[in-house]
Amino acid sequence: MLARFVNSLPNGLSQHLTKWYFQVQARNQRGTHSYIENNQFQNMDVKILPALQDNYMYLIIDKATNMAAVVDPVEPNTVLQAVQESNVRLTTVLTTHHHWDHAGGNEALAKQMPYLDVYGADERIGALTKKVEHNNVVNFGNLLIQCLFTPCHTKGHVCYFVTSPQEGSQSVVFTGDTLFIAGCGKFFEGTADQMLHAMTILGALPNETKVYCGHEYTLSNLRFASHVDPKNEEITKKFTWAQQRRDKGLPTVPSTIGEEKKYNPFMRVKERAIMRHANSQAPVEVMKIIRHEKDVWHA
Repeated sequence: MLARFVNSLPNGLSQHLTKWYFQVQARNQRGTHSYIENNQFQNMDVKILPALQDNYMYLIIDKATNMAAVVDPVEPNTVLQAVQESNVRLTTVLTTHHHWDHAGGNEALAKQMPYLDVYGADERIGALTKKVEHNNVVNFGNLLIQCLFTPCHTKGHVCYFVTSPQEGSQSVVFTGDTLFIAGCGKFFEGTADQMLHAMTILGALPNETKVYCGHEYTLSNLRFASHVDPKNEEITKKFTWAQQRRDKGLPTVPSTIGEEKKYNPFMRVKERAIMRHANSQAPVEVMKIIRHEKDVWHA
């Protein structure tokens, strides 16, 4: 309820209050919530950068050109350190949505590197230089970045699907607060119908696509998924794996689109088990019911 109230305030005020909240949380936190990891693929690297209490930023490196892009750089100093250590040239900021814990570092980063291209789909995003629309494609070195408009969590939320034209190369998608491992974002500025449409867009990506989301919510999401679908063995296996990762301070990202279709209830609202739990056969209604249940659910 508090988060929804803050989100309903004028943008400047809500951003200020959100910034204050996360800064207080950060002061009370010892170290980072996860270790940095570097995922290496054929044509790109993705460096996982933990931030704040449970956020993730991502440094995308095009191996062919040594160009780098950063997703949701809320902690600019962490980003700049990763850029220096990786010996790459940062040219691009990809912002999923305007909330401070994702876009709050844009302006500070742009002041230090004024040549940066800052992408996003919402005028409320700080330091925005290039506003995108659904299916816009950005050429980034030898990589292609397809912008997928997924409004619901916010009116201007966008996911970024990154591929290489080279045959057989890995594809990845950065989903911000739309799709989480085993979960989805709250409907702050949208509807169940919009989230269902967003899940349809993301579900149409290749099953092997790696999913990098905006927060480390995996264990909580899997507990809820098990509540919704208690006989699903895929949820149990994923939870065991995720718990082992978290016990070591390791991130649980990425998953894959194919995996999400097996255990994420919000991507499975047309399946019998999820409909049975919601006591409805209408997918939009099922989405609405289980998201509301998740909003007030406690393990």
